[in-house]
Amino acid sequence: MKQRTVLHPVETGPLIETDRLLLRPHRLSDFEPWYAMFSDRELFKFIAAPQMSREDAWNRLLRYAGHWTLLGFGLFAVFRKSDGVFLGETGLADFHRGLGELFDGHLEAAWIMTRAAQGQGIALEAAKAAHDWIDQALVPPRTVCLIGGDNLPSLRVAAHLGYEVFGECRYKDSANKMLERVV
Repeated sequence: MKQRTVLHPVETGPLIETDRLLLRPHRLSDFEPWYAMFSDRELFKFIAAPQMSREDAWNRLLRYAGHWTLLGFGLFAVFRKSDGVFLGETGLADFHRGLGELFDGHLEAAWIMTRAAQGQGIALEAAKAAHDWIDQALVPPRTVCLIGGDNLPSLRVAAHLGYEVFGECRYKDSANKMLERVV
């Protein structure tokens, strides 16, 4: 008798619910709306990220899954609770950016929302929920984030989360602020 192996995607990680949002680790089924967000170049006017091919985007989504599988934390896909529409992503990761010991080796916060989700407090609500989860799950003494110096909306979100600037750097030919939050 011939044996056949069927692989099924593993879904790991928590489900977080806020008043308006659902946060969960990315799934393969999130690829199309996620890639559409990352293809919107207007979103990246403050972020040092090149336009991704579908192949590069696919590999990045797999990297996100690897965070959850290998490290037990990572970025969450964010959805509007009322209708399940994809709104963006947030969470904390280990990106190994090569920015030195004051940055690398600490959990790095990240968030990005679709243009349709901006201006409604969704980024802050989602990022706060992700930080609350990581603070309980891993109790990190310090987290960091990297934000373009002209990205005032993200700097405001960071300030609401308790981040303060501790340095500046160039990352991928862009001027950035390095921020930290001491828990």
